[in-house]
Amino acid sequence: MIGFIRFADNLSAWFGKAFAWLIVLMAVGTGYEVFVRYVLNNPTAWALDVSFIMYGTLFMMGGAYTLSRGGHVRGDFLYRLWQPRTQAKVDLILYTLFFFPGVLALIFAGWKYAARSWQYGEVSVNSPAGVPIYQFKTVIVAAGLLLFVQGIAQVLRCLIAIRTNHWIEAQEDVVETEDLLMREADKAETDAHI
Repeated sequence: MIGFIRFADNLSAWFGKAFAWLIVLMAVGTGYEVFVRYVLNNPTAWALDVSFIMYGTLFMMGGAYTLSRGGHVRGDFLYRLWQPRTQAKVDLILYTLFFFPGVLALIFAGWKYAARSWQYGEVSVNSPAGVPIYQFKTVIVAAGLLLFVQGIAQVLRCLIAIRTNHWIEAQEDVVETEDLLMREADKAETDAHI
């Protein structure tokens, strides 16, 4: 079970980090659009659509990575007070009742939309440039599949926590600035007392 959890976490991390580079492309594209619009007075017909497509792709492909790192928003005012075993039981029920049906609906509906879109070479109706969007509809299916694999890993985490009353933590690859500052402050305080 732990091997599959690590595999899913690494797969989600690879895709999440790879698609995170779209932020750079979005910044360059937006900067280019601002320059040609306001300096050259010659706006593009495609920049807005391309930025929507890249942002949507980034958002969708980062979902499994965020799930693997426990980064999704949760109302945990009671949850955090429970033992890991109780948390895992609740999570297991919620994954079964809500997560997997939702992700399966995303995959199957996305497959239908993507197939139809590829079939007639769909382009954006919002742009006079006719930016193709059929490849973006394929991202819906890919994101759903990644979420499904990561969801299985999360269920395995739940089963282990139910058995051991301890969570298998995700690898820490990104640290929030606030957490880093708190760690440094705690370390400095500890060093001052020694």
